Amino acid sequence: MIVAPNRAAALARLAEFAPHMGRDYAQGRNSDGGPGARCVSALSAHLRHRLITESEVIGTALARHGAAAAEKFIQEVFWRSYWKGSLELRPQMWRDYRRAVELAPQPRALRTAMAGETGIACFDAWVRELTETGWLHNHARMWFASIWIFTLRLPWALGAEFFLQHLADADAASNTLSWRWVAGIQTPGKHYLARAENIARFTHGRFDPRGQLNETAAPLDEAPPPAAGRLPLADPSPGGRVGLLLHEDDLGFWPEGCEVVAVGALVSPAERSSFGLGQVARAFTAGAITDALDRAGARIGQAPSRVALEGVARWARSGGLTRLVTPWAPVGWGRAALEDAAALCAAEGITLHRLRRPWDEACWPLAQRGFFPFKAQIPRLIAELQPLPP
Repeated sequence: MIVAPNRAAALARLAEFAPHMGRDYAQGRNSDGGPGARCVSALSAHLRHRLITESEVIGTALARHGAAAAEKFIQEVFWRSYWKGSLELRPQMWRDYRRAVELAPQPRALRTAMAGETGIACFDAWVRELTETGWLHNHARMWFASIWIFTLRLPWALGAEFFLQHLADADAASNTLSWRWVAGIQTPGKHYLARAENIARFTHGRFDPRGQLNETAAPLDEAPPPAAGRLPLADPSPGGRVGLLLHEDDLGFWPEGCEVVAVGALVSPAERSSFGLGQVARAFTAGAITDALDRAGARIGQAPSRVALEGVARWARSGGLTRLVTPWAPVGWGRAALEDAAALCAAEGITLHRLRRPWDEACWPLAQRGFFPFKAQIPRLIAELQPLPP
């Protein structure tokens, strides 16, 4: 199901799927035909790394179908911006999640679940699909999380960590908050229970786990989300001669009003998951970074660099630079790496300017409450941001 980790492949898949972004998507988006099925765009990993952007994808849907016919597809793309904004305004939830992972017990049943040996055929098949392809249909992710939490009674944070280990589109905000929502702690008292009838219907009879699922479980009882804070201020663009430091959260960024004379990509030494990083996920991120560096290097006619965290200042000095720009890293494992890089640069008299895209600047502050108030703002956001096809 994974499209090759480069912009050219993403654009080709975007064009291929464009005819289906309207009523076809609205009618078929909940169906999971299994590995290789094409009811959805399969571009989530490219969006996560910003090999393509939300604006380009929504612009394609609007140009092909219009806002009314493509409403469901457009809303799904905006869910990504909503989740990111929600975590950006509540970074404590990420810290709480990381702490929950550290403290969670790891019973024998955890190893059984992660090996896909539970005896629940649908769950075990999803484990294989996840670990072998780096992807799961969104509906399957919900069923998987519900079975993990309520039937297998495993810590939700370890399930989220398992997803981070293997998903090519692993995203701190979407993953953490989606697992919280299934558990009933993101919207307190409202949880998601996987039901055998629903699984049988939307997998077209591939699976029918009747009698195997806990379909009456109560939501988990944990602290509700904290109140939304303020969106942190981004740095102003410095203008002039700069080095561009890309990272896995945004590999398509290019600063306006600057003369980019060197391009590097930060290769974070930290694993995104305490379980390590799955082979497919690792290969996708590595391929995406290579593609981004190749394109950016060609743009300036200079060989790009892969830069380790401790080598950022040295890389800047080698180019005679005192100013670097980097795309804003949202809350997650990449944020900490950038903050460390900024501190190391400052100690050497080099300023790292963290810039935010207009899309994020407009969308993230609106994630104050649930998705429905955010959704009401989508027409205004489209009018303001004017998304266009690539």
